[in-house]
Amino acid sequence: MRFREKAMPEALSRRELLLEASGAAMLGLASVRSALAATRPTPIKIANAGGALNLTMAALMRQQKLLESFDLAPDIMTVADGSRILGAIVGGSADISLASGFGQVFPAIEQGAAIKILGGGALVPTIALFTGKPYINSLKDLEGRTVGTGSIGALVYQLVVALLRKYNVDVTKVRFVNIGSSSDAFRAVSVGTVDAGPGAAALIGDAARYHVRPIPHGNMSVELAEYTYQGAWASDRKIATNRDALVRALAAYAKLYRFVQTPEAREPFLQARRSVFPTAPESDHEAEWTYLQTYKPFAVNLVLTPDRLRYIQELNVSLKVQKNVLPFERVADMSLAAEAVKLLR
Repeated sequence: MRFREKAMPEALSRRELLLEASGAAMLGLASVRSALAATRPTPIKIANAGGALNLTMAALMRQQKLLESFDLAPDIMTVADGSRILGAIVGGSADISLASGFGQVFPAIEQGAAIKILGGGALVPTIALFTGKPYINSLKDLEGRTVGTGSIGALVYQLVVALLRKYNVDVTKVRFVNIGSSSDAFRAVSVGTVDAGPGAAALIGDAARYHVRPIPHGNMSVELAEYTYQGAWASDRKIATNRDALVRALAAYAKLYRFVQTPEAREPFLQARRSVFPTAPESDHEAEWTYLQTYKPFAVNLVLTPDRLRYIQELNVSLKVQKNVLPFERVADMSLAAEAVKLLR
């Protein structure tokens, strides 16, 4: 009896010990899982515009692992059609666009879309107008001629119209042809399909090799410096539910913009461009690099001013793709850009 009285407490203590050990193991496993989850990169889906410079910048971003340096696992889609980017942002299949035109965002917001512009990318248009026709020597000469652009209301179309209006060209006398991107339009100019069209401003100095020449006052990097060419934007829903990842993505792009506009970026940039365009002549790679160092087009501090957004909206209204200029607070949220820049300090 004494033996049983002594044995029972001993047996119970073993059971308790096993339970405690099991519980501790479970807690330890949960802690390990929590730690692994905390260190696992955050997935983010990015929809950016196509174009030669954008493709090169994307390659440079991958090469330098800038998004990964902010603990992100990026899935970057390159989309030629701005309306498809808008659809991806509104529909939720993309978290953010970090490098695309956003003129179409304003009428979408006016019609009820819950979207905000978050910051700048390329602050000036990186394109210029070219021609291969001997009878075109000024922008005024484009009256009665065909000009390759994108669809009415698209970014390339807007830029060409804004430039022509600046020099008092009667745009009702110009026949605009929907070619697609500026790269597509440049090819059409090169083979003579259209009388004029946009192409990369970096090619101004070497245009003759493509059987074209720049039209005087056609460099939009100079003539339309008020037009914010590309920026970052996302839906209100993604801002609310995925803010931290969006801020880190913005910081990665700000880091990219700062890096590529310094002399130290020369070889990495050229390497990235060669990887995207392996058959292009070295002069094209050098011309793009020279352009970036000359114009330094990128928004290193991301934040856009109300005046920049008003300029695009007023152009939209004049083209009848938007009814009214909307308040800055309704179309933009620069607080994420400010937070992103702080991460770089």
